[in-house]
Amino acid sequence: MKTKTVKALIAGILSAATMCTAASAAYAASLPATLDVSGTKTAEGSTLFDFSFDSEDDLKYFSNRGGDDTTELSLDSTEGKGAKGSMLASGRTESWNGPAFRLDGVLEPNTEYLISASVKGKYYTGATFSFQYTVDGETHYNNLVQNLNGSDWQSVKDVKVSFTEEMEGVYVYFEGGTDDLYIDDFSVKEAPSVDIEDDIKPFSSYFSGDFKVGTALTPDNLSSKPFMALVEKHFGDSVTVGNQMKPDSVLNQSATLKYLEETGDDENPQVSFSAAKPILNYCRKNNIPVRVHTLVWHSQTPEWFFKEDYKADGKYVSKEKMLKRMENYIKNYFETLTELYPDVDFYACDVVNEAWLEDGTPRKPGHCGADNNYAASDWVAVFGDNSFIDYAFEYARKYAPKGCKLYYNDYNEYMQKKTQIIEMAERLKAAGNIDGIGMQSHLDCRDNMQSAFPSISMYESALKDYVATGLDVQITELDVTVPEQNGSKYFDHQADYYKGIFNAIDKYKDGISAVIFWGITDDQSWRAKQLPLIFDSEYKAKPAYYSIIEGRESKDVVKATKPAVEPTTAAPTTVEPATADVVQPTTVEVMPTPALPQPTLLGDATLDGDVSLADALLILQNCANSTKYYMDEQAQSNADVFNRGDGISPMDALAIQRLDAKVISSLPVTE
Repeated sequence: MKTKTVKALIAGILSAATMCTAASAAYAASLPATLDVSGTKTAEGSTLFDFSFDSEDDLKYFSNRGGDDTTELSLDSTEGKGAKGSMLASGRTESWNGPAFRLDGVLEPNTEYLISASVKGKYYTGATFSFQYTVDGETHYNNLVQNLNGSDWQSVKDVKVSFTEEMEGVYVYFEGGTDDLYIDDFSVKEAPSVDIEDDIKPFSSYFSGDFKVGTALTPDNLSSKPFMALVEKHFGDSVTVGNQMKPDSVLNQSATLKYLEETGDDENPQVSFSAAKPILNYCRKNNIPVRVHTLVWHSQTPEWFFKEDYKADGKYVSKEKMLKRMENYIKNYFETLTELYPDVDFYACDVVNEAWLEDGTPRKPGHCGADNNYAASDWVAVFGDNSFIDYAFEYARKYAPKGCKLYYNDYNEYMQKKTQIIEMAERLKAAGNIDGIGMQSHLDCRDNMQSAFPSISMYESALKDYVATGLDVQITELDVTVPEQNGSKYFDHQADYYKGIFNAIDKYKDGISAVIFWGITDDQSWRAKQLPLIFDSEYKAKPAYYSIIEGRESKDVVKATKPAVEPTTAAPTTVEPATADVVQPTTVEVMPTPALPQPTLLGDATLDGDVSLADALLILQNCANSTKYYMDEQAQSNADVFNRGDGISPMDALAIQRLDAKVISSLPVTE
């Protein structure tokens, strides 16, 4: 393999691991025009488009992504999943360049479609299947299927897509790396009509009067009739906007630069809620309360926000200037939101998200990215520590709409960082600037109750300690994963684990005001491969649904959810944090981690019997987010190839890349 190609592949892997799309402002302003395809659709409910790329006519339905996208499309007879060749996307100079199919103007809004296609890379496939849309002149992006990695054709099957009337410039496209891509067997079908189960009670009705039961939504969920029927029947107490109210979706760089040019004021960042508009419109129409997620976060926050002249490659601003920017950002956020949606109940807000590392220390200074395992924070780079948290809550209290309660939100909140979270919360409570603590609750029941993490007792201990602060507690992002590629094998075990978690919640329900699931159906979850929710891809209730409600009575009455805790300036409650169950999982006394098994094939992290760049990619993703990109004990043992015994790190991925490039001849590697 040529060195140039190896570098391109490694760049593609690192790009894919970041799980984000970059595109220029020029691109967003110059999307290709809608095609005139009147009369091309077949009967409703059948296949609407089916491209085998055996004719130049097929190409007219596709384009590159406009602007600076250099992709050139042509027919190719040398590569094809079938016998007729494929569409070749060549000349790609950036990882976001790629072949795109436009939906609006071709398909109908507020209708769900199923898209299938196959993709192959010229040298290696490292692709992502993505979705984009424009609202009010601003373009937004979402990855639909990631990790299309391998040396041969990779396929996506019946991927659900839809768009609302607010959206234009709606595309699906392949991206990743810069090598040529081949596309074949691209088809679009209208999703069949599916009825949800009428013979089960609304899930939330079992908890009426105890706490809200809600879920998270993204704009592409809205046009799925059965999906939204589940939302309205079972989870209508609360909606969290999944991504579109996070800082990178709300902070508007072009408007901010324009404001700077017009006023000379570089302390007043401008905001926009165009990305969240479809969901907020839905919540307003259906009178559904909204959790605001999130204001201040190390991740999904643009680097330019922290830099001089709002340039990502500039110098960090001073602490004093950043405080002005933070206050104006929070002020603009709440004032714009409530001006646009005065009749929506924004009842809760995650003011600060994930500020502590698992060991209870602040994040490292720098911009969050793959090169630092997503452990760095621009906030810490400016402030030097976590002192920015107190200011964020002070400003949020000053500008939040009446009735909006303020929360600190974190994941792995049952581990060692629990001590620091409680100490911080007590300090903020004494200042009257916090109302509650959000427990994300991304949990993993694994293959048996002994290896589940956290154990139910560990989770309950953390819940008990947070409630003991006197602050309100909300379960903000609940899901429970099972091992991948096992179908329904572990659903009964998952059901037992969910039941145990809800029994713990029930025990402390007087201190809990909301339980929010991070999604509705398994296939639409951010952890889809690990089937973490209580409804399956066919919109049917799983065993977990029945285990949770077992022994409970459905209350078919108007819900009277108790109000969240009012802010207080009372002296902090002294809480003695538990110690036996809040350390790293490798040393938890109640749940010892077994020794890793002997490797079956060094480097084979994917357990497919081969060592390739796909293994390097999985290792990088696992280092970035081990919950989302789960590796079992055998995979971890196989992956530990650099300084074997030190655990998994990006150096293991680099060793596999070097092996693939024939820079080294064998594994493991010792420093």
